[in-house]
Amino acid sequence: MRVLGVDPGLTRCGFGIVENGSSQKLIMVGVGVIKTPTEIELAMRLLALENELIACINEYKPDVIAVERVFSQLNIRTAMATGQAAGVALLIAARSGIPVAMHTPTEVKAAVTGSGRADKKQVALMVQKLLSLKEIPKPVDATDALALAICHHWRGTGDARIATALAKEGARLKRVSKK
Repeated sequence: MRVLGVDPGLTRCGFGIVENGSSQKLIMVGVGVIKTPTEIELAMRLLALENELIACINEYKPDVIAVERVFSQLNIRTAMATGQAAGVALLIAARSGIPVAMHTPTEVKAAVTGSGRADKKQVALMVQKLLSLKEIPKPVDATDALALAICHHWRGTGDARIATALAKEGARLKRVSKK
């Protein structure tokens, strides 16, 4: 499975592609940051972000896209920009027919480090270790996107199995109750 992690942002949007290798070893396939100039109007920045994310999807052909779930922040402007960038990623995934998963920052930290309270440095060091990288990808948006992809590999597949099992059990219970 190949996961495209997207750390949404309007000025800097991180992306990281991670796939399963042999023996369940995770492999970084690609990483980067999409930047949009602050001096152009919002609509054009969103269009630029869309174009770059589409190019990323066309190049890496992910099976699923994991996007950071926007959470409440004290800075409303930052929260709005993050939400708008996340919306672009979700729209592109829907248009492309690629399943989407959303993970909170706490879920990502817990999946990657074992603690939902880990700081950025701890997450970055674990991403480096888990993907056997010589150095930590920079800037932090790129590392965060890889952490999202790792989180989905470990957490998302389990969540999907649980949802499938619950659906099967629900269907079985309906059949039993009709008898």
